[in-house]
Order: sequence, then structure tokens, then C-alpha cells
Amino acid sequence: MPIEQTLSMIKPDGVKRGLIGEVIGRFEKAGLKIRAMKMLHLSLNQARAFYAVHKERPFFDSLTQFMSSGPIVALILEGDNAIQVNRDLMGATDYRKAAPGTIRADFAKEIEANIVHGSDAVETAQVEIAFFFNALERV
Repeated sequence: MPIEQTLSMIKPDGVKRGLIGEVIGRFEKAGLKIRAMKMLHLSLNQARAFYAVHKERPFFDSLTQFMSSGPIVALILEGDNAIQVNRDLMGATDYRKAAPGTIRADFAKEIEANIVHGSDAVETAQVEIAFFFNALERV
């Protein structure tokens, strides 16, 4: 299995609800190592830049407003098949369809406010990691 890095974010709803430790604990219990982590508050323009791939989608404005509504925690996770492991931990984007025991099934209350974000492919992870972390911040 390949060692990969992926970006994960604890979204504003997860931070506001005090779920940072719970989410990080699930990553670590699954064997993912934290290689970098920071808390920040995205501006609306930063959220739009990060989610630019979705700019033509009907949810773009509400998503970027939500993502700039409060602090987030950005993490670089590393491990065997880290991208898929993280996605399995998160569960389906629509929390109502997420498998029991996943982060979204256990904690999400809305489709956009669904606690976490994770990269979906190696190429996406590289771009998303570079968005949040410079070379000095990566272990």
C-alpha cells in the first residue's frame, strides 16, 4: 500500500461544536499520522479560491460563505492509502447516506455543514496541501 498524504479540514461547524479532538482521535486511531496542522479563519475570497473547482455549481456561494463563517482546522494526514482511509472515516458527503460510525453519520447536521473535508485524489491532495501549507510547515 502506498504511503500518501492528504489534506483534511475540520470545518467551521466541527470547530464551533468542539469536535476537533474527537475528529483527530479518529484519524489517529485509524493509523493516520498528523504531519502538519493549523487553525485559521478563511476570508470569503480564500474560500472561493479553495473551492474554485465548484464555482459553477449551485451550492458554491452557500459553501464558501459557510467555510468563511468561522475558524477551520487544516491538517496534512499521512499513512497507507491515506486518501481512501480519510474518505472512509469521513463518510458520504450527504451525512444521511454516510455509513454508521463515520464522522459525518455521527456528527453532521447538514450536507454542507458536514464537519470535515478531505482530498479525493493524489493530485487534488497535492494542490489542497499547497493551498494551506508552505514547505516549512510540512514535516
